[in-house]
Amino acid sequence: MPPRALLASYRRLFAAPGATAFTLAGLLGRLALSMNGVSLVVLLAERRGSYALAGTVSAAGLVTGALGMPLLGRLVDRYGQSRVAVPAALYNAVPLFALLLCVRLGAPDWTLYACWTACAAAPNLGGMARARWAHLYRDDQAARHLANSFEQAMDELCFMAGPVLAMLLCTTLAPEAGLLASGTLGTTGALLFAAQRRTEPPLPVGVPAGQRHGSPLRVPGLRVLVLTFLATGTVFGATEITTVAYADSLGHKAAAGALLALVAAGSCVAGLVFGLLTPRRAPGVRFLVGAAAMAGVLLLPLAAGLGGAGLAVLGAVLFAAGTATAPTMVTGMTLVQELLPQRQFNEGMAVAVSGIVVGISAGAALAGTVAEHAAPGTGYVLPAGAAALALLIALAGRRHLRAAGVRENAERVVSASV
Repeated sequence: MPPRALLASYRRLFAAPGATAFTLAGLLGRLALSMNGVSLVVLLAERRGSYALAGTVSAAGLVTGALGMPLLGRLVDRYGQSRVAVPAALYNAVPLFALLLCVRLGAPDWTLYACWTACAAAPNLGGMARARWAHLYRDDQAARHLANSFEQAMDELCFMAGPVLAMLLCTTLAPEAGLLASGTLGTTGALLFAAQRRTEPPLPVGVPAGQRHGSPLRVPGLRVLVLTFLATGTVFGATEITTVAYADSLGHKAAAGALLALVAAGSCVAGLVFGLLTPRRAPGVRFLVGAAAMAGVLLLPLAAGLGGAGLAVLGAVLFAAGTATAPTMVTGMTLVQELLPQRQFNEGMAVAVSGIVVGISAGAALAGTVAEHAAPGTGYVLPAGAAALALLIALAGRRHLRAAGVRENAERVVSASV
């Protein structure tokens, strides 16, 4: 499809008043999030001379982030987006800038862990944006599908541009510049997002602000999705580390960034195109098809890696691998919205994202170990195996992913747990 026709198809999403404003503000926050990892590693490697320290500090932050994100999502569902996002953004800026100060002053290593683990209250702007689309187009299933596809594409766009921007700032200005920019962009984006009140979903009618609900994980379908996303996150983390190690083994480590950008580009393009397709099957069926496609396509990087393929061939198969992940992620987020009542949208999406984050961390750790003890390319066994595991989990839990009446069932399960 020509780019102009593609843009025209998505233009109708932004006919809703305020949609453009919250989208642009949310992109600032997500761009900042994608800059954090690279910025932290470069900063600590340069100022403290230790990649090991940088890796463990980063891992500690991922763990607390995975725990903090659902708690923050629950607060958003209970009190509203703007009432939670503003204080969370202002708070989160404090430990981030404190970390920069600790590095500058040569403070002990434990202060770096303390500061970075305290950065667990960053608002999940991607989840809140999806909740806004779901509210704006609550009576238009096709528009919600288009919006979820657009959001997935924007996630991939940010994770292509963010690390590149962070590296540019850190290497041309100062090692601190990446985190300084991400902190500023993240806080500004969250505050601007929260200021868009007319598109903010209202609290559910008849549910008093502050009322407690059971965990969304009591819904069986969400448990299936979280486990599937955990395996999918492992695909992402293992692919990243294995690709860097493989490029390095060929003497072209600098090309790893371009190879990983091709994965994200494939997912971005696939997400945009997928949004234009009219859903003809239930989301649960589409999710299984997406998981099966992902498991199949991820055999290509494995074959290329074990076969000693060059960078050009590897780049092509990584782009293809990226095209298979977007439909799975888009449909998965659609299922989260179908499975849960509106009053738990943000918490449910945060739980799903936390599963991905934990999977990325686990996949990166496993791939790093394999890269040190096995031949180059062997690490691609991990993403292929994780994709197969994601498919098996989805197949085992397929009866919980049926779209018909799932939201009503979720209402009963959650209400019974209060």
